Amino acid sequence: MEIGSDLPPLTYDFYQSTNVVMQAEALLGCCVFTEVDGAVTGGMIVETEAYEGVTDKASHAFGGRFTNRTEVMFRAGGIAYVYLCYGMHHMFNIVTAPEGMPHAILVRGIVPMFGIHTIKQRMSHSDNTIPLLSNGPGKVCKSLGIDKGFNAEPLCGKRIRITARTPLAEGYAITVARRVGINYAGTDALLPYRFILSVNGYRAVGL
Repeated sequence: MEIGSDLPPLTYDFYQSTNVVMQAEALLGCCVFTEVDGAVTGGMIVETEAYEGVTDKASHAFGGRFTNRTEVMFRAGGIAYVYLCYGMHHMFNIVTAPEGMPHAILVRGIVPMFGIHTIKQRMSHSDNTIPLLSNGPGKVCKSLGIDKGFNAEPLCGKRIRITARTPLAEGYAITVARRVGINYAGTDALLPYRFILSVNGYRAVGL
């Protein structure tokens, strides 16, 4: 089956916006699907963080830093940027903006909705409560089978796809917060670039 075939994919134009903060918020409620070794898994995006390229001290591309790792961030939006954090956890980012503008959005949390059995197998040492299987960026990658092999992968292809926002039920809201784990960024660490989907006042990833 083609992953996410029952939901319209985000268009190429969606990823070309230069407003990464707006895009990070707009991704809440969208779904991400992967196909790994024939197993399809997916879930709703419920937490994101925006990283605003060369002007953002928290961004890997701050100051125009161009390395083997950040090179993918400078490509045209609509591809994945995956890196290994502390040599342990993969992090899945969505590259946005036109070529040469290294904006990216970290997917910090999803609520699994498809391929739950496979996700539970991958997260054998994690909490078995479904939303808690993927309530962190490292867990997102592990639950969806994302590793560095997905780096630079198109987000509308066979292996990974992001689909348009699903209708949100009554009681859902989006809350805004500062990003976490980036104290090195100084005042930029205080920017309200983190977006969380909540329902009736509770974070969706904690339901």
